[in-house]
Amino acid sequence: MISNIIIVGVGGQGALLASRILGALALRLGRDVKVSEVHGMAQRGGSVITHVRIGGEGDLIHAPLVAEGEAGAVIAFEPLEALRALPYLIPKRGLIITNTRPIPPMSVLTGAAKYPSDVMESLTASPDRQVAAFDAQALAEKHKAPRAVNIALLGALAAHPILRDETTDEPVSLTVWESAVADAVPPKTLESNLAVFRDSYYSSSSNSLNPLK
Repeated sequence: MISNIIIVGVGGQGALLASRILGALALRLGRDVKVSEVHGMAQRGGSVITHVRIGGEGDLIHAPLVAEGEAGAVIAFEPLEALRALPYLIPKRGLIITNTRPIPPMSVLTGAAKYPSDVMESLTASPDRQVAAFDAQALAEKHKAPRAVNIALLGALAAHPILRDETTDEPVSLTVWESAVADAVPPKTLESNLAVFRDSYYSSSSNSLNPLK
């Protein structure tokens, strides 16, 4: 079974590294994988969307982009970007993992628009989707790794059975996830990144971050 994941954020937040970790995870599982970035205004502060498609055992991925309504999970570095990505999510039981700390877009910073006050309410309004929302920035800063928001979000993803080991029909193990992180991050930051990942993973597993709706 193909797993489709959308990663949304703004330039400079580490969406590409998050997609590389998912790619490394797929390779460790022996799966085909395609990763595609749609840059738009990808400079720091501009919106970025990354499509990750991971094949099931024996599947080959031919189309690199996730179609609307086909993403099992949306990973968002910022709540408004999560809201914008909702059309990609599958209609029933799709998972949104989002950082709750807003990053105002340029239109808000210039005074041309206001940041919506009801973003989180809109994200959690439907009973047909699951939402795990937490302050990933604060979690990363707790481990003196302020740039590891991407790792915190992936730790929450790992705690939910979106990606499974098809040989055991169990969620991909923490050990395999940690090996994928080690494959993708610089060695000098590995220890702090793994600390962030584990904290997010165990917190999300116990639902102490924010229970799924």
